[in-house]
Amino acid sequence: MDLYIFRHGRPVRQVVEEESEAVADPELSDLGHQQASRAADFLRNHSIHHVVSSTMQRAHQTALPTANMLGLEIERIDELKESDHASKVYVPLEEISPDDPDTAHFFDAESREDLVFSDGLDAFQDRVHRGFEHVIATNKGRRVAVFCHGMVIAVYLKTIMGVDDVFAMRADYCGLTRVQASSTGVRSVRSFNETHHVSDLIEW
Repeated sequence: MDLYIFRHGRPVRQVVEEESEAVADPELSDLGHQQASRAADFLRNHSIHHVVSSTMQRAHQTALPTANMLGLEIERIDELKESDHASKVYVPLEEISPDDPDTAHFFDAESREDLVFSDGLDAFQDRVHRGFEHVIATNKGRRVAVFCHGMVIAVYLKTIMGVDDVFAMRADYCGLTRVQASSTGVRSVRSFNETHHVSDLIEW
């Protein structure tokens, strides 16, 4: 079966008050909605059988144009939520600065892993693997569009390719990664971070 794995479109910035029980789970920006529509246009003629998203808003909203176009329901999978799902701060990478009090802590290399991985890297990697294996097991012989997150994609490729540094792989907004999963258990990466369908909508 074939996985068409998209990172979500660009979200808005969200900072939640410390005393609140809520966590940062931002919606898409106007640009992010445009990127999501482009992903749907790209998939129009790819015979997609099923649509999956993580349970976070930005991934689900990115999946909606594709699901609506194809008349399919979206299967929301909690195992595919982002690594920092418990964070109270979401700032798009393009806006992160050491001079910004909301993001200065990201530049502390010693604490970066604790900030990025709410449950720890090993637990995150295990749940992402479970999430994708569920999709594969329940969609044999089909093509599935999966809308998730940059670090989810990076850690999944780490499990397939044995890459040591997950921070070395960066998927752009609505970048497409293709993985083929065979019934023998082999998982093959066919491409990483294709952006031709959104090339004019990416802020470098």
